[in-house]
Amino acid sequence: MDAILNSPAKTGPTSDKQPAPKPSREEAEAAVRTLLAWIGEDPDREGLIDTPKRVVKAYGEFFRGYQDDSANHLGTIFEEVGGYDDIVLVRNIPFYSHCEHHMVPFIGVAHVAYYPNEGVIGLSKIARVVEVFARRLQTQENLTMEIVTALDTALAPRGIAVMIEAEHQCMSLRGVQKSGVSTLTTQFTGVFRDDPNEQTRFMTMIRG
Repeated sequence: MDAILNSPAKTGPTSDKQPAPKPSREEAEAAVRTLLAWIGEDPDREGLIDTPKRVVKAYGEFFRGYQDDSANHLGTIFEEVGGYDDIVLVRNIPFYSHCEHHMVPFIGVAHVAYYPNEGVIGLSKIARVVEVFARRLQTQENLTMEIVTALDTALAPRGIAVMIEAEHQCMSLRGVQKSGVSTLTTQFTGVFRDDPNEQTRFMTMIRG
């Protein structure tokens, strides 16, 4: 799926409604107990007695991206790069996220490239940006777009290219139940958007 960035993307739904108060940890654990009972289990049996606590703790890890901001990782720009102005590519960044429709994982890799304009960022920061957005409820399309928008805002580079490849367990474990199917999404800005040769170069480099 190819997409071109022409304007800043919306990174989430907008509404005039005030968000509901965050439930307490005890309320979250009670919700897990309710789900256990709903599927036909006994939440009070020995093997499940501590499951609500474990699930809530795990969710804190799975969705820690809500407690983070990509801008926190993109504040340092290195301007002294010895005149380097060619492509910077970080490929095969592993990630897992959760589908916002069924709350089951999708797992894959991200390839992120940009052409520097006035500076570069540390390579690990690109991986951290992927992590921030992946650790939220997502669609793959939105995840791709959010990575591009964060880098474009921080760096204003001459161009950005992002490709994400992932397998969605909402497709492999339920519904159509087709395992091994990969979904690819891409997003291009600047020179990558305007020059098909740059898109070809990006694709060649990530497959090299």
